[in-house]
Amino acid sequence: MPEGGAARTSAGGVAAGAVLADAGGFARLYGEPLMRMPNDLYIPPDALEVFLEAFEGPLDLLLYLIRKQNFNILDIPMAQVTLQYLKYVDQIRVRNLELAAEYLLMAAMLIEIKSRMLLPSRKSEAEDEAGDPRAELVRRLLDYEQIKLAAHELNALPQLDRDFVRPQIFIEQSLVPNWPEIDVADLQQAWQAVLKRAVLTQHHKISRQELSVREHMSGILRQLQGARFIEFADLFDRAAGVPVLVVNFVALLELAKETLIELTQAEPFAPIYVRLAYSPA
Repeated sequence: MPEGGAARTSAGGVAAGAVLADAGGFARLYGEPLMRMPNDLYIPPDALEVFLEAFEGPLDLLLYLIRKQNFNILDIPMAQVTLQYLKYVDQIRVRNLELAAEYLLMAAMLIEIKSRMLLPSRKSEAEDEAGDPRAELVRRLLDYEQIKLAAHELNALPQLDRDFVRPQIFIEQSLVPNWPEIDVADLQQAWQAVLKRAVLTQHHKISRQELSVREHMSGILRQLQGARFIEFADLFDRAAGVPVLVVNFVALLELAKETLIELTQAEPFAPIYVRLAYSPA
């Protein structure tokens, strides 16, 4: 049998002499192992077909026959090649008539070239001597071989989802921001910076003033009602004087102690921000 054809093997003869490889049976029926062949099972002779080679078209088959036998593509022995080609066409006509039609066209061309080569050459007064009848076929075969080799080289290149895949990394992000905790030293430095700026802008006035921590606590909460975040320094009125700033700072600490407000900082040495503890994140 020429390579490129389809070998048919009788499934009945193979199954009759088969030995079970393990206790799992040689087949499964509805999920259950089948331990022995049913007596009333009919298997047609052509139930199993093994295709040894598949060709992409007539030119592919013809090029395969030429290269396999190391024929010179510029001097093709038409008699041998045509005979082998027709044997393959006879095999595929039995299985696929539509596929055979494409190969029959090439078979007719081979027979025509073979017939023209058998005819004696004649010279015409009006025309030059006729060229080699195989010239057009050789040109088509060479062009097809070049395209086939180029396609093979392209297919050898790494391809996505065949030779490699894109790495995908899934990072789970929490919807609630995880703010860093405020260090006592950072809070102390922020308070000293506010106090230092207040000293530079204060006016020396001697007066008796009654200050209420509860009032300043209420004032801070009112400031935070209309804003999501307020910077720590913006909660202090530097022109009010040091006593007011001290009471305001004590009120801020009381609110933090009662967990009515939160002190947040994006990163070390960044500004400190204040917000209501029950405000949305």
